[in-house]
Amino acid sequence: MEALSGLDATFLYLESDTVPMHIGGVAILSGTLSFEDFKQFLLERVHTVPRLRQKLVSVIENVDRPYWVDDPDFDINNHISTQHLPSPGGWAELRLLAGDVFSGQIERSKPLWEFVFVSGVDNIAQVPKGSVALISKIHHAGFDGKSGADLMSMLFDLSPKPSPVPAASDTGRYDVPGALGLIGRSAVELVKRPAKLPGLIWDAGKAALKASYLTRIEGLRAPTLPFSAPKSILNQPVDRQRQWDSAVLELHRVKALRKGVKGSSLNDAVLAICAGALRRYLQEKGELPDEPLVAMVPVSTRTDDEKNAMGNQVSAMYVQLATDIDDPIARFKQIVANTQAEKQYQNALDARSLMGFAELIPFGLAGVASRFYAKYALAKRHKPFFNLVITNVPGPPVPVYLSGHQLLVNMGTAPVYDGMGLIVPVFSYANTISISPTSTANIMPDINLFARYLRESALELEQAVEQKVSAYAALNALISDKEQHFE
Repeated sequence: MEALSGLDATFLYLESDTVPMHIGGVAILSGTLSFEDFKQFLLERVHTVPRLRQKLVSVIENVDRPYWVDDPDFDINNHISTQHLPSPGGWAELRLLAGDVFSGQIERSKPLWEFVFVSGVDNIAQVPKGSVALISKIHHAGFDGKSGADLMSMLFDLSPKPSPVPAASDTGRYDVPGALGLIGRSAVELVKRPAKLPGLIWDAGKAALKASYLTRIEGLRAPTLPFSAPKSILNQPVDRQRQWDSAVLELHRVKALRKGVKGSSLNDAVLAICAGALRRYLQEKGELPDEPLVAMVPVSTRTDDEKNAMGNQVSAMYVQLATDIDDPIARFKQIVANTQAEKQYQNALDARSLMGFAELIPFGLAGVASRFYAKYALAKRHKPFFNLVITNVPGPPVPVYLSGHQLLVNMGTAPVYDGMGLIVPVFSYANTISISPTSTANIMPDINLFARYLRESALELEQAVEQKVSAYAALNALISDKEQHFE
């Protein structure tokens, strides 16, 4: 039995009828796979990820955070279902179905995950007719993007032939504890937590001194902080209906964009693509803020020893996206400067230890506060914490297979909530990279338009980079020719 961490518990505080707090996505598999074969395959492997057979049990009156316990009544049929894609079985039908699936909460009385097996994928470009899709939902309280990627790696193989897995064993499984047992465990935890406070205060003090040193002595620009983002149409209370879409790009072409700005990374290129699409989308609606939008970019604090550990182990950077700059290369260059400054603070500060303050939040009080915030629409009454989230999760660089069927593309989703109505998960896999915005019907009803702008922003940036590289090459050739003439 394991208590929910403070950070994991925040994803329960925030959940409501209009705010389901799951991550997941849409995966497309080539070839015809039957639902029964998929079910059998999953049944043979689900035990290799213990969290998939665990559920949450609550302490009476929510005086403490819930606990993960093995579910003695685990039944695979409670977690998988099947649907046939409406005719003509194209992308429009798949993305609308995914939006409907993502709109619902996961029932908390069972382990917190679901798969929808979708047949009839018959009319998507570059996807063989008769392929299938998997729409997945996994509660964010149990997984972050990195542990979710590790979960998927357990379900996929590097060759069409499935690798053998150890047989399931019930040895060491726990019974669901009673109310008195939970209260006893919680009492011990509640006594222990205040003892952590002096260490956390010490860590916070060290972090503040380091930040002051970097700003005053090293001359770095002060980092972007929460509540410094401009107000935008993205930052308002959300409704229940989720809107989802994805732009799938060629990975090698996105990597080539790094030639446009010295010292840039793949993540910088992705941020620049998103910034271009956001600028165009908001500008056309007359809603582009004068100040640059701010993206929260999660940063994994997971160590090598915690590679396959479940739960959330992340910190965050707040990156200004330079959406106030029209020229794509100048915008890209400013984003690179912004991320480099944020990374210097991240490297200097112990973000992992500072996240420990989440352990001190009383579970019941946090839940009441979250409901109060939503009921009175307080998101409208203050500047946003940030405008959106862009989260980048690297996947396997080579093709992988589920029960012999190749994964063609993997696309993500993640939660939005009151005051933060757009999240953009980014997954790289083989030679593809998917950029998959999730929003709500009241904030981004035309999310397919935004997905199109993501593709066009990538193309615009590619053309600008090529022009810059060509001009630089021509200048070098001219200089070289003059030098030879001078000799």
